[in-house]
Amino acid sequence: MPWKETNPVNERVKFIAAYLSNEDDFTDLCDWFGISRKTGYKWVERYESNGVEGLREYSRAPHTHPNALDDKVVEAILSARKRHPTWGPRKLLVILKRQQPKIPLPVASTVGEILRRNGFIKKRRRRIRSSPYGKELRTYDGPNAVWCADFKGHFPVNGKRCHPLTISDGYSRYLIRCKALPRPLSQPTLQVFESAFREFGMPEAIRTDNGPPFSTLAAGGLSRLAVWWIRLGIRPERILPGRPDQNGRHERMHRTLKAETTKPPRNSFPAQQRAFDQFRQEYNHVRPHEALDQNVPASRYLSSLKSYPQRLPEPEYPEHFYLQRTYPNGMISFNSTRCYISVCLQEELIGLEEVDDDRWRVYFGPVALGLLDLQNVRKRGYRQVSQLVRLDGEITSNQRRRRKKIKVKV
Repeated sequence: MPWKETNPVNERVKFIAAYLSNEDDFTDLCDWFGISRKTGYKWVERYESNGVEGLREYSRAPHTHPNALDDKVVEAILSARKRHPTWGPRKLLVILKRQQPKIPLPVASTVGEILRRNGFIKKRRRRIRSSPYGKELRTYDGPNAVWCADFKGHFPVNGKRCHPLTISDGYSRYLIRCKALPRPLSQPTLQVFESAFREFGMPEAIRTDNGPPFSTLAAGGLSRLAVWWIRLGIRPERILPGRPDQNGRHERMHRTLKAETTKPPRNSFPAQQRAFDQFRQEYNHVRPHEALDQNVPASRYLSSLKSYPQRLPEPEYPEHFYLQRTYPNGMISFNSTRCYISVCLQEELIGLEEVDDDRWRVYFGPVALGLLDLQNVRKRGYRQVSQLVRLDGEITSNQRRRRKKIKVKV
């Protein structure tokens, strides 16, 4: 015979039934049910006031809150937002203080919460960013120390998008390339850089933002373009997200480029490229530059002594590194374990440095890609497949895709 199940409400009903029968003393009755006399009287009063419904648990939430906002204040905030749908909490507070100075207004964070609860603010989707650049940016200590590169915002040319790729020397402000491209893809970008390397030599570093084709979500934030630079002995630098001032000299040149070549845009790509070439000639050899004591950039620039090689060299590693070449699918096989590195590193030579027992830091040239933890692999048994963990604690793009697949299956 199974045990009978009970709950607090049933026990209170039994207690009231026994109380109404008047068979036992109230103190003995409370002792029998294991409650105090105070608790017993509380449930008797609730039963007499509300019947059996009074024996249920009431909410313990306070009926009033000393810091609760008045409904008039909330209505004033929502009305102001309706009048100014693009304004944030701080601007709304300023206008409300001007219009209704006697109303006690909350802080900006509370205004933001009120707008969110009423559907005026939607939760933003978390943006997945590439691995942060962990090293200090190099200084502009001479010609070809740092080249700056970027795609200036696209604009229409004869019904098509034009994406100008610009390359400049950070020290002299010399505009090395300004090429009109239909799309910001790796291969045409690589061809523009290759022509620049053959004409001017190669820099020590190239500074870009975190967008394609300069960076991806792969380990180390590497792209095919950055892999090519590393093999050439060029250090790829990336500014922090939202910090265009770290590439400010190049961004300032973009403003001049936009004013003189895109307003209005030309009627074809060849015509637009001729406008870029004319601007580049004037910018480098005619236009005085205030930061250069009113000299032209060409007076401060010299070609690099580091020439473009005929054969692409392999990256170099310290002697204590274990070297491994990736497969065409971007994976390696190491200590009976397969690990996906990146599709950008197909058949590339990578280095592994042992951190401690069964934990290895993976490098491509000077760039640390992540950690390979073989201890976790062995715990999973027969599935000898590992994931590379990013050094900033984030998961790699391959892990993210795998996690999404698992969610779909469930």
